[in-house]
Amino acid sequence: MAMYAMLRRASSSLLPQLARRATAQSSSRTFQNVLSALHREAAITVVPSLRFANAFATQTSADKNLAQVLQSEIECALEDIHTQHQIDIPDDFPFEIEDNPGERTIQLKGQFGDETIRVQVDIPNVAPEENEDDENDEKNESESSIPLVVSVFKGNGVSLEFGVTAFPDEISIDSVSIKQSEESDDQLAYEGPEFLDLDENLQKAFHKYLEIRGIKPSTTNFLQEYMFAKDKKEYLTWLKNLKDFVY
Repeated sequence: MAMYAMLRRASSSLLPQLARRATAQSSSRTFQNVLSALHREAAITVVPSLRFANAFATQTSADKNLAQVLQSEIECALEDIHTQHQIDIPDDFPFEIEDNPGERTIQLKGQFGDETIRVQVDIPNVAPEENEDDENDEKNESESSIPLVVSVFKGNGVSLEFGVTAFPDEISIDSVSIKQSEESDDQLAYEGPEFLDLDENLQKAFHKYLEIRGIKPSTTNFLQEYMFAKDKKEYLTWLKNLKDFVY
């Protein structure tokens, strides 16, 4: 009995010590595991962060370079506008002009008797430089020109529509067709033959029809100048909008 009591007292004094050692060892291992996990997490986080930083630096450099090039183009466009002469509307110009900034076309409106004339004028097609060695006086097919759509209304919703290309001192009719007010854009209405396939007298009569309604070389020559000036202004605005977005 005495021996049993001695062993019991010894075990009771050793168990708490062993438990504390086990707890300390376990806590140490747990702490080491946590540190190891944190190190791994930090390594994983740092690599994408460095990649993002490098990509951002590259993007910033590219954006800055693009903005500088755009600024150079803006300065050239400003100089081009400042060197052009003032475009004044002639006193006898037969139409009112509706010019909305940001749009590539302008709208003209005029009256001829009980008819309403509407004209949509587009940005010019710019011709290449002329060949100085070319002694041919015939019109160059790629000469500068402006496209027009001329519509003549008589109040019932039906209109006579002309597709026109205006060259310097010359007007070319491309097409003639009747447009119904209820006509859908999806409908493919018959628009007649090619204008140049018409009888020559009929072609001349259509040209005279447009001329007395204000579509004549003096009108279209002014429109060429006006639309070239508009093209320059719209180009400048476009460049500025791009630069504002990029940088």
